[in-house]
Amino acid sequence: MTEQQVDQPTVQAAPSVARASGSMAIATVVSRVSGLLSKVLLIGVIGQDVLNDSYQVATTLPTMINELLLGGVLTSVAIPLLVRAEKEDGDRGESYAQWMITMSAVLLGIGTLIAIACAPLLTDLFISDSPDANPALVTAFAYLVLPGIVFYGLTALIGAVLNTRNVFGLPTWAPVMNNVVVIVTLVVYTVVPGEISLDPVRMGDAKLLVLGLGTMLGVAVQALVLVPALRRTGFRFRWRWGWDRRLAEFGDLAFWVLLYVGLGFASMVVLTRVATENAGALVAYNYQWLIAQVPYGVLGVSLLTALMPKMSRAAAANDTDALVGDLSFGNRMSAILLMPFSALMTIGGVSIGIAGFAWGRSGVEGGSAIGTALALSAFGLVPYAITLLQLRVFYAMKDARTPTLIQAIIVAVRVVLLYTFLAVSPPDKLAVGVSIAMSLSFVVGCVVGQVWLRVRLGRLRTGYTLWTVCLTVVASAVGLAVAYGVSRGVLAVSGVEHPVVSAWVEAVLLTVVGLPLSFGLLALFRVPEMKPAVDKIIRLVRRR
Repeated sequence: MTEQQVDQPTVQAAPSVARASGSMAIATVVSRVSGLLSKVLLIGVIGQDVLNDSYQVATTLPTMINELLLGGVLTSVAIPLLVRAEKEDGDRGESYAQWMITMSAVLLGIGTLIAIACAPLLTDLFISDSPDANPALVTAFAYLVLPGIVFYGLTALIGAVLNTRNVFGLPTWAPVMNNVVVIVTLVVYTVVPGEISLDPVRMGDAKLLVLGLGTMLGVAVQALVLVPALRRTGFRFRWRWGWDRRLAEFGDLAFWVLLYVGLGFASMVVLTRVATENAGALVAYNYQWLIAQVPYGVLGVSLLTALMPKMSRAAAANDTDALVGDLSFGNRMSAILLMPFSALMTIGGVSIGIAGFAWGRSGVEGGSAIGTALALSAFGLVPYAITLLQLRVFYAMKDARTPTLIQAIIVAVRVVLLYTFLAVSPPDKLAVGVSIAMSLSFVVGCVVGQVWLRVRLGRLRTGYTLWTVCLTVVASAVGLAVAYGVSRGVLAVSGVEHPVVSAWVEAVLLTVVGLPLSFGLLALFRVPEMKPAVDKIIRLVRRR
């Protein structure tokens, strides 16, 4: 690439972590709520049987293949390299970003064509031994949704470029457009006459085409809405070919990240094959995971996204103290923000599942299956968030090898647990076993990552972090226990017996009583990270 650049791109001033996290949290709330609404509509419209299982398997393929091709590299390695290019290059890294987009688009395009050609083989890989799956239907859906690989990859890359230019809001709003398209697709699906034929499967079925193409269109819209925002930062795209001096560095990092993603891909193959041993188990697992991701997506991802450029700059400056400080802060904030939600889902998981999904073709039984899996695996939410933060610290230090080794340990534990639960779980509880296996693997990853970072960086203020975690556990347990008592009392007094209505009452009371009480107890315990929020509330009260 040439390093001559006529126009200097505009790089916005860096906002604080709190401000950046706050702006993303608002967008993510809308994104997660609209995404949850689309999934609620989906399970109500097509149910929780073979049709939904087949759709779930097919729509997982483009995300996993994108990760295998480039997505894992982009989300883990792109920001540190773009930050370094911004610091080292005379054009603030614009030509390097142009080169990355060029190479990514070519690789994603080729990968998409190969994936479409190999759709039947991918189907066989994931569900060949399943007694309840419909391989022909999975393949038909795959042909329609696999073009989304390109758009998933471009979304990740453009979002990374925007993040390095301190633009965090729009990349978080973009998934909302995807969700809107999917919701419209489901509405159209309900009014289109006919049914999707399962035996034989026909690619010409109107409902099949609407559901598959609508899903892919949503991903395309999600990528395309980011382009105007990129232009507003001053970035002007042009195709960049040839060799860059950092290509070898990128290749070394990419090799380990691709191996990391490959391990994750293998674990998802095992998970899918295990979960499809019982009809509906994969849907229940995916939906409980979707619910668990709502608080993480709103709070954890916002925190991680805002911290990543900051940690990358600290690592580039060899400022170990700042890097450890960011890690410790991120670990503590992950516990403070997410532990109350973990307790909420543990105590109220069944009610949440019934309230959200016991309608249409799913019914109370389907909602209860989702809720039970959620309740018994919610303990993995905080370890999951901390594990991802730990891995990003290694990537910030341009070390992609260690996260891959940690991933290998996590996947090994996960695969053993998955087959163990397959052997011992009753068929109707398989979704619970799969969900617990995932959560336990993240607990192992969290412990291994903390020990490895201790060896690498020295003291990590682990004692301080563990004390904060203990306080959040106590506050969350007390807050949600009180809320559960209130909900039981209200239900007893009101005499409500309808299962869905009772579930809504309990879920709402646990949320509106339990969460504020949990955070209030954290403030009462004088957890330092709560002080800015407490001070702001006090100022608002005094103004009145």
